Amino acid sequence: MPVSTPAARAAAPAPSPSDTAMPQDFGALLRQDPEIGGILLAETARQSSTLQLIAAENFTSPAVLAALGSPLVNKYAEGYPGARYHGGCEQADAVERAAVRRAMSLFGAEHANVQPHSGSSAVLAAYAALLRPGDTVLAMGLPYGGHLTHGAPGNFSGRWFDFAGYGVDPDSGLIDYAQVRALARARRPKAIVCGSISYPRHPDYEQFRDIADEAGAYLIADAAHPMGLIAGGAAPSPVPYADVVCATTHKVLRGPRGGMILCGVELSERIDRAVFPFTQGGAQMHTVAAKAVAFGEAATPGYTVYAHRVVAHARVLAAALEAEGFEITTGGTDTHIVVADPAPLGVDGRAARERLMAAGMVLDTCALPYGDARGLRLGTAAVTTQGMDEDDMARIAVLFGAAVRDEGDAGLLRAEVRGLAERNPPYAG
Repeated sequence: MPVSTPAARAAAPAPSPSDTAMPQDFGALLRQDPEIGGILLAETARQSSTLQLIAAENFTSPAVLAALGSPLVNKYAEGYPGARYHGGCEQADAVERAAVRRAMSLFGAEHANVQPHSGSSAVLAAYAALLRPGDTVLAMGLPYGGHLTHGAPGNFSGRWFDFAGYGVDPDSGLIDYAQVRALARARRPKAIVCGSISYPRHPDYEQFRDIADEAGAYLIADAAHPMGLIAGGAAPSPVPYADVVCATTHKVLRGPRGGMILCGVELSERIDRAVFPFTQGGAQMHTVAAKAVAFGEAATPGYTVYAHRVVAHARVLAAALEAEGFEITTGGTDTHIVVADPAPLGVDGRAARERLMAAGMVLDTCALPYGDARGLRLGTAAVTTQGMDEDDMARIAVLFGAAVRDEGDAGLLRAEVRGLAERNPPYAG
């Protein structure tokens, strides 16, 4: 699917929430299995009556949901198109080829593997393709926003590889590239990973590339969070700089829960073998179909408008939260992520999260640099999908402050949050 020009995409309207009717009918499920049907209805009600501010979550389109519930869920398709271990894979081959073609076009990549079951699976495959157990890897330290796959002791990465963690400048909260370069010179890593779960600024991929080249290291971009912004032209792409790009297909991208890997042709065979048969068996073909749908949607003009609105909303939210007394890490955001420290309000992150949850605002905590305190990690992808605007972001910040300070009538606060969510339903009807 060809990518439209930036000018054409900027001129097109954003998708309307009224166009997102839920395709499923839970009636048959409720009759056959009332327990599970009831749980799904309760989850639908939860998502429709609370504010979904988890940075890693979003609402998929009805078309993505339809692909996930398609007959491809029945198909075993170990291997790759044209080389499967099972018969009857003609349509599985067609849908995977479509997903690969769309991903390559959308991100300007020479090769795409769309089979990883998750972002972590994608990173595991990248490591398997490029590294051997015991190799040294340089990645963002866990206290500064590094992911579990960036060397956590309980994760395969921390058990199989020798990770060295880089951090951020204590004053600005920005990546300290001088420290990254010094660590690379001292440790001579086999690979350098750039990416984070809570860093709200764009990595300097060109500088990471330069550091990796000096160290003789592979550069792996873990772009799970910004990938949807990259698709919409609202964030710089690591594809021209990284040897391998790992990502998820949910989050801002609005696809199904899953992973993907992009790379150049010279590493394509190693990456494909690392996914199958080394780290995974049969691909989930219904999920691959849903990924193809999401890639197609992300290549439309409306999606580009959406991606830029996500960033604009995050900046408004960050400024409004700062006005409410929260300290905003790095002084703002370039992405969909806002990290707010509630300490100036006299509340720690975990207690603040519980108060916010009680008010109907769903979000995560995350590590804050230089200390054991926890901050609040928010994302604007889901509320933007629902059609909320900048005025709504400002209002959310006011509700945030009231909930964390434990001000006013808790029932009235919860009712206002519910009203805001229900006026902007994720799925009409």
